[in-house]
Amino acid sequence: MTTTLRVVADGFHFLEGPRWRDGRLWVSDMHGGQVVAVTPEGRVEPIVELPTQPSGLGWLPDGRLLVVSMTDRRLLRLEGSRLVPHADLSGLATFHCNDMVVDTDGRAYVGNFGYDYEAGEAFRSAVLALVHPDGSVEAAADDLAFPNGMVITPDGGTLVVAETFAHRLTAFTIAADGRLAGRRTWASLDEQVYPDGICLDAEGAIWVASPLTNEAIRVREGGTVTDRVAADRHVIACALGGAGRRTLFVLAATGIPRAQARAQRGALILAAAVGVPGAGLP
Repeated sequence: MTTTLRVVADGFHFLEGPRWRDGRLWVSDMHGGQVVAVTPEGRVEPIVELPTQPSGLGWLPDGRLLVVSMTDRRLLRLEGSRLVPHADLSGLATFHCNDMVVDTDGRAYVGNFGYDYEAGEAFRSAVLALVHPDGSVEAAADDLAFPNGMVITPDGGTLVVAETFAHRLTAFTIAADGRLAGRRTWASLDEQVYPDGICLDAEGAIWVASPLTNEAIRVREGGTVTDRVAADRHVIACALGGAGRRTLFVLAATGIPRAQARAQRGALILAAAVGVPGAGLP
């Protein structure tokens, strides 16, 4: 099935990390250097500025916001109107940090690029970091091909991560202490699909943002694609939110490299109604 998208808000530089919370879609304008919250009607509320490129978003159990700071490889925590250090990821991240999912206990799983692919560096696998609520950091998994968007199933027992440069979704079993085991391929994707942001629905299917094919695809475990949502530009990330979590929000952009994204300011938030509501985290 193919679905038509409507524009919710536009004029952004490059959007990442969509999260539905308190009746609004929270997003990072990565190349605009700020986190904003957007109502379903398109009203934009600035939350906090971050010149070191915000990406993944999540919340501690007490409601404090966590923000991935990409270029200095840190996880920051919003205290009032000020961001303060929560964890230093530079000991594990070999290049910019990116997406994140935070579980119900406040443990954060944070990915990183692994290497500077835009500069033409040779491929280097990346480590997925596990940040405990006290800010201590350890490796959750290694040898990942650009770990990107992540979801956690409603029972808290499985984490699925998009490995962008491996064209696949990879699953892990989550232990009681947050550590990961039982690595397995959840779905292998078409070679044209470089999975970016992802979100989970109540039937256990995953919506996958596919930047180079300009669409979001709904994938079942094993790799069967059931639905497609097409855009007129790169689709970077997606989230299920709105009333009953039955709205698919899609973040799209005309430019991906920082200079191009800032010059074009062609990023926007799109939305479409879907039949199966969101589930799990984020």
